[in-house]
Amino acid sequence: MDMDAIEVRNLTKTFRVKIKPPGLKNSFKALFKPQYRWIEAVKNLNFTVKSGETLAFIGPNGSGKSTTIKMLTGILFPTSGEARVLGFNPWKERKKLSFHIGSVFGQKSQLWYHLPPMETFYLFSKIYELDFHTFRQRLDYLIDLLEIKSFIHTPVRKLSLGQRMRAELVACLLHKPSIIFLDEPTIGLDVVAKQILREHIRTINRTEGTTIFITSHDAGDIETLCERVIILNLGKIIYDRDVNGLKKMYLHRRVIEATLNTPGKDPFTCKGCTLLEKTDYKLKVTVDTHWNSTRDVINQLLNQYDIEDITITEPPLEEIIRQIYKEQEEE
Repeated sequence: MDMDAIEVRNLTKTFRVKIKPPGLKNSFKALFKPQYRWIEAVKNLNFTVKSGETLAFIGPNGSGKSTTIKMLTGILFPTSGEARVLGFNPWKERKKLSFHIGSVFGQKSQLWYHLPPMETFYLFSKIYELDFHTFRQRLDYLIDLLEIKSFIHTPVRKLSLGQRMRAELVACLLHKPSIIFLDEPTIGLDVVAKQILREHIRTINRTEGTTIFITSHDAGDIETLCERVIILNLGKIIYDRDVNGLKKMYLHRRVIEATLNTPGKDPFTCKGCTLLEKTDYKLKVTVDTHWNSTRDVINQLLNQYDIEDITITEPPLEEIIRQIYKEQEEE
């Protein structure tokens, strides 16, 4: 935990974007006399990530997350600034760095769609120059760890999203990377599949000391997986603290919605709760966990009403980011 896995100093990326006014005449004019404007996607970023740390790198769409990750993995050159990933300059030593990092993208698969995951695993063993014995030993370990043995010979197109994401994680971990970049790894998954994938990621971090660098719009990913969170907005860091601080300040509200089997006549009052909606067959409350635990509120609901179903939701991450950004503006 002594070495910095990632070190970023004054990292900036500016894009030149062509301006195209509406209308056919302006389109022709733009062909011969194009006009451009400059967009600063990432503005003078400074941060470090310790080896073995689990970091959430989050922000609204257009905040600069993907641009930063592309620079850290060597896909993009910065306009200015410096970065070191595991001691390598990402954009100058991309090939060397690729043997030490892995990535999983929730919306872009690295598995061959019409072939079983096993075929991709074999291909990756050649790309990463693994000898057959090392490859088989590592693959057997990951197959057992992520519980994918039952479908490694099934074409990817026939897998559920949860199964595919577990296979994606195996492909990412085959060469035992020191850092894995996870971009929306749980997007589209149901509650159970999310929990399974999160547990596997936690296990990899805990047993192998792998540094986890994750972007997500799911507050559950951040709360469950990460020790620290960096929030970007408009290319700048507006928040960099441990997750416990984020929980204490912003992730303390839950919305509980209950569907009733029989009409609930009695009013519902509970410490730390605010009633949002109440009908004969529906009850919706918000809970401040500073004052009461979600479990205690649910127990009171179960004792007071004949309940068919209960759902618990957290405030959207975008709402939390807006709140933090507003506070930054007021300071």
